[in-house]
Amino acid sequence: MKNNNTQVFALGGLGEVGKNMYVIRHKDEIIIIDAGVMFPDDDLLGIDYVIPDFTYLQENQNKIKYLLITHGHEDHIGGIPFLLTQVNIPKIYAPAQAKELIEKKLEEKTINYKNLFTYNENTNLKTKYFNIEFFRTTHSIPDSHGIAINTPNGTVVMTGDFKFDFTPVGPMANLSKMAEIGKKGVRLLMSDSTNALSPGISLSESVVDENLGEIFQNNKDNRIILATFASNIYRLKHIIETCKENKRKVALFGRSMDTSIDIAIKCGYIKDKSIIISAEEANMLEPSKVCLLCTGSQGEPLAALSRIASGSHKQIKLLPNDVVIFSSSPIPGNSSSVSKTINKLYLKGVKVYTHGFENSIHSSGHANQEELKLMIRLFNPEYFAPYHGEYRMLKTHTDLATLCDIPRQNTFILSNGDILEMSKTGIRKHGHVIAGDIYVDGSRIGDVSNIVIKDRRLMSNNGVLAIIINVDTKNKKLLNTPLVTTRGYVLVNESGELIKEIELLAQKIVNQKLKSKNFNFTDMKSELVNNLMPFLEDKTGRVPIILPIFMDIKRK
Repeated sequence: MKNNNTQVFALGGLGEVGKNMYVIRHKDEIIIIDAGVMFPDDDLLGIDYVIPDFTYLQENQNKIKYLLITHGHEDHIGGIPFLLTQVNIPKIYAPAQAKELIEKKLEEKTINYKNLFTYNENTNLKTKYFNIEFFRTTHSIPDSHGIAINTPNGTVVMTGDFKFDFTPVGPMANLSKMAEIGKKGVRLLMSDSTNALSPGISLSESVVDENLGEIFQNNKDNRIILATFASNIYRLKHIIETCKENKRKVALFGRSMDTSIDIAIKCGYIKDKSIIISAEEANMLEPSKVCLLCTGSQGEPLAALSRIASGSHKQIKLLPNDVVIFSSSPIPGNSSSVSKTINKLYLKGVKVYTHGFENSIHSSGHANQEELKLMIRLFNPEYFAPYHGEYRMLKTHTDLATLCDIPRQNTFILSNGDILEMSKTGIRKHGHVIAGDIYVDGSRIGDVSNIVIKDRRLMSNNGVLAIIINVDTKNKKLLNTPLVTTRGYVLVNESGELIKEIELLAQKIVNQKLKSKNFNFTDMKSELVNNLMPFLEDKTGRVPIILPIFMDIKRK
C-alpha cells in the first residue's frame, strides 16, 4: 500500500449471507465494521458457527481504533465474543438495541469488556484520518444504521442491512441525511445485496401488522400460537399490542424470545409488562384469552414450536382448535425443516397460517431492486461495490448500479480478502489479505480443520470400523485374532462372513509387519488402512473410517 492510499476490504460477508466483517485502513489506523457469524451448512457436521479469520487483525491490532456495529443481528454481532478473545479492540460503538444484545453475549461468555459505547445518528467520531457519521435506516430490528466514513481519499458509505418502508412501524429511514451525505460527494458506496434478486419493492411492515390483526379478529375463540423471528422487535411490539386490544395475555417460549422481550422492555419498545404471563398461567386461562409467542419459525428441531408440534414440549400441548401462525419465511436451507414442522401441525388437526399469496404476514428486512436503486440515487457515488450477499446477488446488484448511471468500469464484485485501494486519482482492486473461514465447535475455535470435517462426513455416510489388536512387542507376537467392530457400516451380527475375512486379512498384515526389522505401530496402522480400503470397497461399495487400535501387552 502506498502511504497516502486508503484500503477497503472484507474479512467476511462477500459471496455469502452472514459472517459480515469489513475493514477500512489508512496508514496506521484501522476501522472495523461489524463482526458477525455465519450458521453452518448441513455438511459442516458438528460445527456451531463459522467466523472470519482474524489473522490480519491480530497482526495489525495496534492500528485498530474502533469496531462499529450497524445493527444487532447475529450475522453482524455474533463474532464479537470470539474476536475479543483474540484481538485487542480499543472501543466498540453500537446502537442501543445492539449494545444490549452484545452485553448479554459477553455476560454469557464471562468476557469482561468495559469499552462498549452507544451511538445514534447524531454521533460523530473522529480519528487522525477518519471522520465518521451515522444515518438511520429501516430494517427488521430497531436501531439499524448505515455508516459514512470520510477518509483522506473520499467518503466510503456502508449501508448496513436496510429496506425503504414508507409506512414503517418504527421510525422512518433518514432519507434527507442520506441525500445530504450524497450531495457532499460519495467516492465509494457499499450496499446490502441480500434481496437483489427480488424485483419491485418489499412489503411494508404496516401491511404485515394489519394482516396479523385481521387473523386475530377472525379467530377470537381460539388459542393462538405465533412463531416469528425473536429479533424483529417491532413485530413483537405489534403482536403484544394486538393481544392487548383483543384482551389476550402473552406467554413466551424460547430463550431468544425471552431475551428479546427483556431488551425491548429495557429499551422502551414494549411498555406494558403486565400482559406477559408464565406458561403455567397460560394453561389456566381460556384458550381465547391466550397467545403463545414462540421461537421455531425456521423449523429448528429444539425450538419451542417444533417441540410443541411433535408433542414433546413439557408445558404446552396442542388443542384441537389451536391456530398456529408462521409470521416468517424460511431462510434459504431451512425450507425442509419448516415443512416438517408444518406437516406435524396439520397432522394434529390445527389451523396453520403461513406467509404467502393469500396471507401476507411477513416482510423481509432487506431492500428489493427498486429500493436498491433508490439508495444508489440518494448517494450518487463515483464507485460502487455491492456487499452482503452471494455472488449472484452481488452481480445483479452491480447490474442495477449500471442502470443508475454508474459506469461499469467503476463497479467491483469482490471476494473476501480482495483489497480496494483508493487514491486521489481513482479506485482499483489491488492485493489480497487472509480472509478464510474459522470453524467454532463448542468451545474450540479453529481447531476443527477441513480434514476433520471430511472425516465427519465420511463417518456420517459410511460409518466406522475399528480393529482391536493385542500385540506383544517385546516378543513380536500377535496374541490373538484381531477383534473387529463397526458402527454405521455393517451389522456385525448379520455380516459374520465379512467380519471374519477382515479379521484374517488384518491378522496376516500384522504378522508380516511384526517380522520386519524396523517394526513400529505407525507403519502397521498405515499398512492396515491401505490394504483394507480397497478390500472393503470391493466387498461393500463403501469405505468407512478405519481405526486400528493396538494394545501392547508385554509378557514375561
